[in-house]
Amino acid sequence: MAGSTAIDPALVERFHTALGRLNPGGGRIGLAVSGGPDSMAMLLLAHEAIPGHFEVATVDHGLRPEAGGECALVAKTCETRGVTCEVLAIEVPEGNVQAMARLARYEALSAWAERRRLAAVATAHHVDDQAETLVMRLNRGSGVRGLAGVRASNYPFEARFEAPVIRPLLGFRRAELRSVVKSARVAFATDPGNSDDRFERVTVRRELAAADWLDPRALARSAAHLAEAERALEYLTDRVYPEFVEHFASHAAIQPPPDRELARRLVERVIASLNGSARGSDVARLVDGLARGEDGNVGGVLARNENGVWVLRPEPARRRN
Repeated sequence: MAGSTAIDPALVERFHTALGRLNPGGGRIGLAVSGGPDSMAMLLLAHEAIPGHFEVATVDHGLRPEAGGECALVAKTCETRGVTCEVLAIEVPEGNVQAMARLARYEALSAWAERRRLAAVATAHHVDDQAETLVMRLNRGSGVRGLAGVRASNYPFEARFEAPVIRPLLGFRRAELRSVVKSARVAFATDPGNSDDRFERVTVRRELAAADWLDPRALARSAAHLAEAERALEYLTDRVYPEFVEHFASHAAIQPPPDRELARRLVERVIASLNGSARGSDVARLVDGLARGEDGNVGGVLARNENGVWVLRPEPARRRN
């Protein structure tokens, strides 16, 4: 480690330990740095903990006039520290701007990671982000998968990531990351969207800050426990899939299991195997309907209850929207 005295060595050591768990092979990693205080803190911690073993990408979505200056700030900060940095300019398709921007960002980072042969890409999600995510999803009635929150390591399926996305700051509070950039006297960008009450996360953040009886670390631990439960449920689904599901040339047949959650996961997997795509809430409604003996269709897949067996097949092309 670099051993600078500007940043609290204990924070650097914690970051180094987190990276060791998430990147046990020790390969060169990439950091996704927006220019905000959290990702700039990650850049500074990496410079202290693993100098010369990482590089940076900053994404210009072109959605705000300040974006170019924020990318330039990241590039300049990297240049002064001898860190390789690349600006990834992307175009965001029309539609749900936030969702489309996220997908385009991950696709760009995926291509960058593959081109640079990186072992992993790190993002700057932290304890407070995790707590906010848990509260938001509780308010939506999410299931185990949603309540598991932001994973410490995963492969964003939308972008077909070859390298995992890792989140080494999930054990850090927002205030600790602010202390890092303050100690290093490094400038950072401020996204005006982070104070816009029209966004659900901003409202939740404000309410959590006012509720001093709520402990964000405890909320984040709950999300971690739920992530463990999610992994166990996925393991169980892997094990019992051949017992309950049989595939044929034109369709798949499911012997409904006794547990609704297991049934939902089996149906979800069968839909994916038939090249369909459906949200969890839609799959849950389909499962409930099949259990009542009703037929249905979701995500390009037709489903029928045939004498107690759930038969799923691709929807004919002429009927697809």
